[in-house]
Amino acid sequence: MANGTHRPALAAVIGGGVIGGGWVARLIQNGVDVRVFDPDPEVPRKITAIIDNADHALARLTIAPPPARGRLDFAGTIAEAVADGELIIEAVPERLEMKQAVYAEIELVAANDAIISSSTSGIMPSDLQAKMGWPDRLMVGHPFNPVYLLPLVEMVGGKKTSHETIRRADEIYRAIGMHPLHLRKEIEAFVADRFLEAVWREALWLVKDGIATTAEIDDSIRYGFGLRWAQMGLFETYRVAGGEAGMAHFIKQFGPCLKWPWTKLMDVPELTDELVETISSQSDAQSGSRSIRELERIRDDNLVAIMQALKANDWGAGKTLANWEAALYDAIPAAAQTDITMPLETLRRRVPAEWTDYNGHMNEARYLDCFSHATDVFMRMCGVDAAYVAAGGSYFTVETHIRHLDEVRANAEVHVTTQVLAGAGKKLHLFHHLYEGDNRLLATGEHMLLHVDMSSRASSLPGESVASALADFVDAHAGLPIPDGAGRAIGVK
Repeated sequence: MANGTHRPALAAVIGGGVIGGGWVARLIQNGVDVRVFDPDPEVPRKITAIIDNADHALARLTIAPPPARGRLDFAGTIAEAVADGELIIEAVPERLEMKQAVYAEIELVAANDAIISSSTSGIMPSDLQAKMGWPDRLMVGHPFNPVYLLPLVEMVGGKKTSHETIRRADEIYRAIGMHPLHLRKEIEAFVADRFLEAVWREALWLVKDGIATTAEIDDSIRYGFGLRWAQMGLFETYRVAGGEAGMAHFIKQFGPCLKWPWTKLMDVPELTDELVETISSQSDAQSGSRSIRELERIRDDNLVAIMQALKANDWGAGKTLANWEAALYDAIPAAAQTDITMPLETLRRRVPAEWTDYNGHMNEARYLDCFSHATDVFMRMCGVDAAYVAAGGSYFTVETHIRHLDEVRANAEVHVTTQVLAGAGKKLHLFHHLYEGDNRLLATGEHMLLHVDMSSRASSLPGESVASALADFVDAHAGLPIPDGAGRAIGVK
């Protein structure tokens, strides 16, 4: 993985609810083996449903090649789950006594250097670690639902948490595509949930006083300031609202409003049966026509679209996504295949349903998508990684020819093999085969690329290390037969 990241081989998750299941999905998608303990006999079914949604989201979020999928096991006891685990995630209900009892069981068998990370939404870590024998290894790692998609994790240490625990946790979270936010001081509910609590209190009053329904309150967020917050947060949003005069002007203009009785943040309505019924009935009318799983899919699809848009601008959560994808690509070693005299496997993935057309077959553009990403993987095998591109060198595709030979349906397991036909000087000539299974050929893609100096945007010779790596592949593939269809429309005589 990239510098400053570390992916553990084995993690344990204690508690298989919505948050615990989300952790499981993110970890196994990032190549971490996971053992789960939860006494609820329904947990395997529930976590399987969460993983299905996570896989649906990941297929739309990125085509970057993930590591080999982690293994998932369900343990019969806490001791069985945490044995040999490098990261132990506690995601049990928000009751201090229950969490402390779980830590007592964990400490009986956990490795001395295991990190114990609580997913609590608000209990201070010093309180959590009060009865522990080795409190230095406990911290809070507070994620946000869905854990497998939203990158933020608040890291909070207690009075006895070691700096080494925080440092190692930071490396692990970054390795699995998250944005760790380290709070310098512990405080109840940390940072993000304190904002959510303030908004929640005000929303309860608005419903109770008959000012707005649950749907109207949600609309005020999702059609308005929620879109700004999604990509710019609070202070930067207000900084922009201040215009050219900046934040000082904004505060001067709107600061006096803080003394007006606009909110009831210091007061909480009593949650009477009547108020609970009002909120519940309005909420059911708002979205009750869809199941929870349908709502989760809709939520995830929208989050993917927002994160992809932010990635295109290298901004916010999109930048975290881009960094994670780059790390996945750069993790591909030059020796990914021991026998480089054979065509190289450069892509393996399952076809998501979103890739299919009205005939139920994979859309023709997705064949090119597969070949494009296979080319990216081969580039990294040759050393054309993020650092090389940042230094000013890259390859641009100048000509492509694809033969569509067979159809493929959603959920099919496909893979690409890549053969190097030529690679001297500025030119690189690749030939890809797309297969389902071992031998059902779906398509071929032939590509001519030119090395480019990114500063001048003109063709140039590749760097010495890239040229040397590429020459090794050219020599290794020199004895392979020319693929059927090669040169048919690629401009090679």
